[in-house]
Amino acid sequence: MRHFLNTQDWTRAELDAVLAQATEFKRSRFGDQLKGRSIALVFFNPSLRTRTSFEVGAFQLGGHAVVLQPGKDAWPIEFDFGTVMDGEAEEHIAEVAQVLGRYVDLIGVRAFPKFVDWAADRRDRVLQGFAKYSPVPVINMETITHPCQELAHALALQEHFGTTDLRGKKFVLTWTYHPKALNTAVANSALTIATRLGMDVTLLCPTPEYVLDERYMGWAEANVAESGGSLQVSHEIDSAYSGADVVYAKSWGALPYFGNWDAEKPIRDEFKHFIVDERKMALTNDGVFSHCLPLRRNVKATDAVMDSPRCIAIHEAENRLHVQKAVMADLIRHAPQR
Repeated sequence: MRHFLNTQDWTRAELDAVLAQATEFKRSRFGDQLKGRSIALVFFNPSLRTRTSFEVGAFQLGGHAVVLQPGKDAWPIEFDFGTVMDGEAEEHIAEVAQVLGRYVDLIGVRAFPKFVDWAADRRDRVLQGFAKYSPVPVINMETITHPCQELAHALALQEHFGTTDLRGKKFVLTWTYHPKALNTAVANSALTIATRLGMDVTLLCPTPEYVLDERYMGWAEANVAESGGSLQVSHEIDSAYSGADVVYAKSWGALPYFGNWDAEKPIRDEFKHFIVDERKMALTNDGVFSHCLPLRRNVKATDAVMDSPRCIAIHEAENRLHVQKAVMADLIRHAPQR
């Protein structure tokens, strides 16, 4: 079964084809690729852009979206085997995924980590459970990676630079302060797609404790070997920003502190100066700035940066609609016929 769980699972040619299709959808929004078909959007966590863009995208392609929130308007779900289900969960993923797959043609899943034990969270058991038991294609709407955001970002960069060839561009993925520890998903994905596109990537973070999981660092190194470009880790702000063509900001929690966030807080508070501001952006090569949104202004980036014509965050957010339609159109060709 063909799923869209991570961009790393798809070939570069397949990703390029999706981006090309997304460009076409941006020119002409309506199609019939999902005519008579349906998608279940399963949200374990809140959403603004993801829910709206998937619902609207399915409609624009002639399909129908059903939104489910386990524990709210759907039964709580158990994902482990061997568990005596005498707690909150009413049904098991083995039944949930199979039943949904008999009703709909695609399933989207959004499920954040629990932020207690990274060794457990990195298993991505919710997404993997759906993928294992679903008889139809599954789309990752953000778990511990966010592949739809990757494609939206890639499309925004290609549009800005006027080319699909981004090799030689300096890409800075910078950690920024946030009052609480956040998911590493977007950082993992930004690192993945930037190296996949052959860019010269700098991961800028306060200390070695904020370096991303070895799985995604390994993907990035493999991508550099295949696509060209380079990868380096930096803890020095000015040298990282110097000459950058792209600055991509995200806050994330330090992996060694999962489940012990009180101990991480003093470190996090010490690095509020990692905010993206005018002084730092002036060090770039007239670089563009972006963020996945939502963004806390004057915490992660200043008003001046967000309101600058060099900020492409809104363009990236719009592109979620177009790339997700392209992904759905691709996957529906592999879905069972009803």
